[in-house]
Amino acid sequence: MRHGKKFNHLGRKKGHRDALLMNMTNSLILHKRINTTLAKAKALRIYAEPILTRAKENTTHSRRMVFADLQSKEVINELFDNVAPKIADRPGGYCRIIKTGFRKGDGAEIAMIELVDFNEVLKAKAGTAKAGTRRGRRKTGGDNTSAAVATAAAVVATPIVIDEVASSEEE
Repeated sequence: MRHGKKFNHLGRKKGHRDALLMNMTNSLILHKRINTTLAKAKALRIYAEPILTRAKENTTHSRRMVFADLQSKEVINELFDNVAPKIADRPGGYCRIIKTGFRKGDGAEIAMIELVDFNEVLKAKAGTAKAGTRRGRRKTGGDNTSAAVATAAAVVATPIVIDEVASSEEE
């Protein structure tokens, strides 16, 4: 029975599981995005997010604590020099898991796990779109909605001119 077992053991003993999660975290920090099974991605998120939170404070103590978990000087330098400044203002949720389908050989569900602040495609979309909240609330400013409606009406009212002149000149 699974009484009191709160995390996925991934079918491995403790030493093997710790080595797996350490190596996957190292790869995630170096490459910013990795593909793995959904179960491993979820376990990796639970393992990596406290490490990323600890890295936001660049002190000798936090570097030593993170090094105890990751065991790689190259990864520690990448984490504290490049990753930590980008996630400094984020209050959590540093990793994103995206399901990508099923593996051909055994049908395991595959997912891509990535660091949120390093996806340039989504950051470009977010830069063009208005940043808001996912929770619904009433809009207090009628100015924005009326301006948007006026802009949409102007676009709809603009006539579309087809090149009839060019086609009549060709004849």
